[in-house]
Amino acid sequence: MKPEKPHYVYLLRCGDGTYYCGYTRDLTARIAAHEAGKGARYTRGRGPLELVYSEALPDRSSALRREAEIKRQPRKEKIALIGMSHDR
Repeated sequence: MKPEKPHYVYLLRCGDGTYYCGYTRDLTARIAAHEAGKGARYTRGRGPLELVYSEALPDRSSALRREAEIKRQPRKEKIALIGMSHDR
């Protein structure tokens, strides 16, 4: 049996300094879609986009819960989350 692909929650820094949080099963393809203007409406025209954080989770449910949790965080907490990921 083929191992299941992980579920990812990711954070992009947009060219205007804002952040976008999303969910995907294929991080590389999703980032490419954002960069091609075919991702979320929010990121269109806000390039360049930079992947600043990603987190692999075991299932869709936990990934979507984590995405909602990050989206509720104030900007300061998102920046701290990014900083922690760079310290690893």
